[in-house]
Amino acid sequence: MGNRRWEMGHSDEMEPDGSLSPLSSSPLSSFQPRRVMVTGGGGFLGQKIVQKLEARGAQQIFVPRSSAYDLREKAGILDALADGQPDVIIHAAAVVGGIGANRDNPGTFFYDNAIMGIQLMEQARLFGVRKFVTIGTVCAYPKYTAVPFRENDLWEGYPEETNAPYGLAKKMLLVQSQAYRQQYGFNAIYLIPVNLYGPGDNFDPSSSHVIPALIRKCIEARDAGAPVVDIWGTGNASREFLYVDDAAEGIVLATERYNDPDPVNLGIGREVTIRDLAALIAELTGYTGELRFDPSRPDGQPRRALDTSRAAAFGFTAQQSIRDGLRATIAWYEASRVGVLV
Repeated sequence: MGNRRWEMGHSDEMEPDGSLSPLSSSPLSSFQPRRVMVTGGGGFLGQKIVQKLEARGAQQIFVPRSSAYDLREKAGILDALADGQPDVIIHAAAVVGGIGANRDNPGTFFYDNAIMGIQLMEQARLFGVRKFVTIGTVCAYPKYTAVPFRENDLWEGYPEETNAPYGLAKKMLLVQSQAYRQQYGFNAIYLIPVNLYGPGDNFDPSSSHVIPALIRKCIEARDAGAPVVDIWGTGNASREFLYVDDAAEGIVLATERYNDPDPVNLGIGREVTIRDLAALIAELTGYTGELRFDPSRPDGQPRRALDTSRAAAFGFTAQQSIRDGLRATIAWYEASRVGVLV
C-alpha cells in the first residue's frame, strides 16, 4: 500500500446528483473501478475490511498509516487524500479502549476521535469523494436503552458515563453525515457495530476490551495454577459480540449497497451476560479455578443487544457463533504467545 499515488479521475458509475450508484453484487467487479481509502486499515478491524475488499476485486486500496499521516491534523488528511485519490473512504480509524482506558483518558478519546472524523469528512467533501462510510460505535447509545437497541433510540438519553466522551465524539459524525447529505448531497453513511472480537484483537491489559482481557486472564491463571481470576463488575451486565470478519463483511456490504441517511446497526441480535461469557471463556481455555466478580468496579452499560433488521435489508447476517468465534480467538492468542504468529 504505502504512499502510492494514483492518477486523478473518478469512476463514471455515478448518479446524476454525484452520489455513487449502487455497486454491482459481482464479487469480481464491484470495487475494481474504484479507489478506496481505508483509515485504520492496518488495525484489527481495518485489516479485515481490506481483505474483504480485495476478495471483491478491489485493486486500488490505500491505507494511510498513522506513522505517515496524522489524521488528527488537516495537513495529514490533505496528504492522505492527495496520495490516495479516493472515490470511497471507509473511516475505521479510532482511538479506542475498554472501560478502564475510557475512564482514564476521556479527553483524549473525545478530542482525537472527534477532530479526526470531522476534519476528514469535511476535507473528503471538498476533495470530491463520492461516498464516505463512517464506522460509529455502540457506545453512542443511551445508557438505559430498551433492548434490543433500535437506531431510532440513539437520541433518547445520555451514553453510559465511562464511554460517553468516545461515544459522543463518534455520534457527532452521524450528525455531520446527515447535515452534509442535506446541504451538499454528500453520500455519507453511518454504521454502528456492536462489540467486536476475534483473532488479532488487542490483548494489552491496559487497553483491551472484555473478551481479550478475559481470555488473557484465564490463560495466565491456568498456566500459573492460580485459584482465582478477578473480574470487574457484578457479571450481570450483558453484551452482544460480533466476530471481526462478520463486521468487515457488513461494512463492505453497506459500502456496496446502502446509500441512506439513517444509521445502521451491525450485530448478531443476541446478548450474553458477562458472567456467562466468563464461564464460557474459562471452559474453552481450560481454566478451572474461581471466577470472582468485583462489584466495586464499573459494569458499564447495563445491557447491550441490537436490532439488526435494517442491516438485514441490504443482505447482512452474521455467520459466526460466539462459541466458535471464541475458539478461534483463543487459538490465535495461544499461538501468538509462543511465537507462532508475529
